[in-house]
Amino acid sequence: MRCYFHLANGEEMILDDIGIEVSDLATAKEMALQAIEDIRTEAIQLGASWQGWRLDIADPTGRTLLSITLDPTIH
Repeated sequence: MRCYFHLANGEEMILDDIGIEVSDLATAKEMALQAIEDIRTEAIQLGASWQGWRLDIADPTGRTLLSITLDPTIH
């Protein structure tokens, strides 16, 4: 299945117009979590913030399958 990873914050959207082919939604979620970790690491290094943003995993029709916040989590 083809999945697209869009970034959104309620006001802006950064659309993924290429997407990737994955075997299932669980694999797409794993890839999204790794991408979020990379984004957070880069943001820390640059002193930037992705506060209020989320990563939406969408199918080819544009339907959102899963949303994951980019806000830092507290353990």
